[in-house]
Amino acid sequence: MAANSTSVHVSDTQTWEKNKKTTVYKVVVVTGGKTWFIFRRYNEFHKLYEMLKKKFPEADLKLPGKKLFGNNFDPEFIRQRREGLHDFIQKIITNPKIVKLPDVQSFLSLDDPRNSSDNNVIDENNTEYFSDPKDPNTINLGPSANPSARPSDFDFLKVIGKGSFGKVLLAKHKHVDKVYAVKVLEKKAIMQRNEQKHIMAERNVLLKNLKHPFLVSLHYSFQTPDKLYFVLDYINGGELFFHLQRERCFPEPRARFYAAEIASAIGYLHSLDIIYRDLKPENILIDSEGHVVLTDFGLCKEGIAAKGTTSTFCGTPEYLAPEVLKKQEYDRSVDWWCLGAVLYEMLSGLPPFYSRDTAEMYDNILHKPLRMKSNFSAPAKVILEGMLQKDRKKRLGAGDQDFQVIKTHEFFDPIDWEALYAREITPPFNPSVSSNMDTKNIDPEFVREPVPQSVGRSIESHMVSASVQEADSAFTGFTYVPPSEAFDD
Repeated sequence: MAANSTSVHVSDTQTWEKNKKTTVYKVVVVTGGKTWFIFRRYNEFHKLYEMLKKKFPEADLKLPGKKLFGNNFDPEFIRQRREGLHDFIQKIITNPKIVKLPDVQSFLSLDDPRNSSDNNVIDENNTEYFSDPKDPNTINLGPSANPSARPSDFDFLKVIGKGSFGKVLLAKHKHVDKVYAVKVLEKKAIMQRNEQKHIMAERNVLLKNLKHPFLVSLHYSFQTPDKLYFVLDYINGGELFFHLQRERCFPEPRARFYAAEIASAIGYLHSLDIIYRDLKPENILIDSEGHVVLTDFGLCKEGIAAKGTTSTFCGTPEYLAPEVLKKQEYDRSVDWWCLGAVLYEMLSGLPPFYSRDTAEMYDNILHKPLRMKSNFSAPAKVILEGMLQKDRKKRLGAGDQDFQVIKTHEFFDPIDWEALYAREITPPFNPSVSSNMDTKNIDPEFVREPVPQSVGRSIESHMVSASVQEADSAFTGFTYVPPSEAFDD
């Protein structure tokens, strides 16, 4: 978004009281004929300022300081601070490099696709649609029959997934006939492993997924003093991993269909300068009609354009690209390596360089030639050789063309890409779910697990310790509430 197409004003202040009196600043954003507003605390401005000061020292950004003595709620002090914050924001939005940063887009809710939708116009005088700091356990969902949400609003029915920091649960809202997959994460576990940035990146990427048919959608996110909640689509056709375990491998037309939908999703993320980095069968879901849906965006890397690189060692062993194993700089072509590995596994039953011995598997990835199965077609062999090229610069999909090179490969000649994107191609496999709450395609290991009672409640305010307060501030900006969606859409 161009800097000169957006205007932002710090227009007002309010004082809210819960356990602690707080001044919040009303930030009004106007872009493309649309207007919305959000409330931000001073410490949120300060956090953004500290990050920008390090990245752009030449910008000479200034932020009004804290009052060392006297009353922080003095009207004149608040007025002067508001004016200083307004000046700070003006420097940000008039700098084309700074305004495009994901952190700035998130701070101003410019990363919310619904704010750029032609159908979404919010009048400044409307109800406040965003996070309400008056109650840390409640978020404002805008005008609806049920204007707030908290864990106790849900019936948590079954465990449908597990991760490093928590569980994914099938949940039904108590007041409307809707089911969701609710990802519940423990703040303490996240902070112990210093993974706050990855969680916030996941939230940011989920916001951008709303416009693509093969990426899971975020309905909203909220937090309690000890937990984070992502409320997501419930995709109940099962993981690709689950179906591969049962069937061992897929016929080539079925593998091609899945690979095409995955490639479409990856190409979309790349167009937003996002590298996925963790493509594997466990993160590929099948919906009730048989289409692919990518999920779990915790390892995504934002801000990587066509020629950009990054170097963080992350991913899943079987699908790591050689350059990642070598701890070298890598670019978005790493995702095409992963797609090649997943396609190979769909066709053969195992990842291309698999060994039970991880060290041997890593050596295979780095040095062993790719072996093709006799049942692979000639186009399948060619595309696998291209995507599983050990030199990233020679890899199929490397360079500016990216997804365009993938989609025009002869392996995908049978695919009508426009019809695919419109979900008009009949999937080769239907998971035959009986209802929107069916769990027969979910791994029984998860479903048999008891639902923890703690997910439906939050610790009481009088039990909030210093560490919990620290966790609360560590996830500032996590809460997301779409302007036009509550539970009654």
